[in-house]
Amino acid sequence: MNERFEREVNPENIKKAELVVCIPSYNEADAISYPVTQADLGLDQYFSDMDTVIINCDNNSPDNTRQAFLDTRTRAPKIYLSTEPGIKGKGNNFKNLFEKVVELKAKAVVVVDADLKSITPEWIRHLGKPLLQGFSYVAPLYIRHKYDGTITNGIAYPMTRALYGRRVRQPIGGDFGFSGKLGQVYLDSASWNESVANFGIDIWMTTLAINQKVQICQAFLGRPKIHRTKDPGSDLGPMFRQVVGTIFCLMKEFDAFWTKVKYSRPTAIFGFGLGEVEMPPKVDVDTDNLLHQFHQGFDRFSHIWEQILTADVYRKLKEIGGLKEREFNFPTDLWARVLFDTAVSYGMARIEPDEIMDSLIPLYFGRTLSFVKRTRKMSIKQAEEAIENDCETFEMTKPYLLQQWNKRRASK
Repeated sequence: MNERFEREVNPENIKKAELVVCIPSYNEADAISYPVTQADLGLDQYFSDMDTVIINCDNNSPDNTRQAFLDTRTRAPKIYLSTEPGIKGKGNNFKNLFEKVVELKAKAVVVVDADLKSITPEWIRHLGKPLLQGFSYVAPLYIRHKYDGTITNGIAYPMTRALYGRRVRQPIGGDFGFSGKLGQVYLDSASWNESVANFGIDIWMTTLAINQKVQICQAFLGRPKIHRTKDPGSDLGPMFRQVVGTIFCLMKEFDAFWTKVKYSRPTAIFGFGLGEVEMPPKVDVDTDNLLHQFHQGFDRFSHIWEQILTADVYRKLKEIGGLKEREFNFPTDLWARVLFDTAVSYGMARIEPDEIMDSLIPLYFGRTLSFVKRTRKMSIKQAEEAIENDCETFEMTKPYLLQQWNKRRASK
């Protein structure tokens, strides 16, 4: 691609906007046109009385995403923003967005994924309207297949809920809304790091919003999230490290807050009663692979687990280490303690944070296998109830985390 680099393309020279829809992207030339069209319809139907703009925050995609975006016909004006050549990362796209939102003096910002196949104009309404009614952060709520989003189900949701006391079901959902004021908070935050600049961005934004004590709600989007789904046991590495690493890093940042939180409370839901609910597409899981990766972890990472886990947790882990798939079970209270121990060790231990993260991946595979086995015959609704029960177990186990956290801090 020989085109000269342009950080911003703003054909209509937009200087101010009340409502922004942002679509972050990298190599989405084949997909971006659809969410842009749906977002435009949503703006036209529900926000026609406001100054609006659609922004594509891109990583200088070599596949012509920029042109695909700019060539999509819309009523709303469009702005294309790009990171510098060679600068990747979803979070870096958002940094450009935060700057632009503040510059445009936007009141409200709605973000949707570039690979969405299920977005409707109503999504823009449900993510945007609450921001004009006193809410500062809107997380998505959609029907997902029980095996889509296993990092959310097994780690991000139960950890966020147990730590900060807010039940935000999709803290890394990818489609959400935030106020212009919160955009300034994000821009000014000192907790920005390499993980946040990449896939850690969504959980970072949710966690900062909760810790700002602003009004948060969830928008029920009716349709399932249909995007490029993946088997939970495949190509995890960087995303896992960045999302879970960000959760652990922020625990140090906000420990004055979460160490005082005892119970969780529900978060208001906007947009329930949207008529019929569609079923999400199936996600296939290779359980043999999950078990294989779990067992392999014992050969590769036992020496790390021994250092970062308490003796009791490590002993229980070894007990389930030899189980075959038929009798395999990774109990929730053990999983909560594994995560809590790892969080305590993260950044405090003599072991590199990336090594700690890598050692957690096979355990996460084992836990995912256990969840798949337990919920195999369950409906999506029943599987949701199982996840809610898991979260309650995390909350009940929180005193253990506090005990370990205080012990580590005292020994520093």
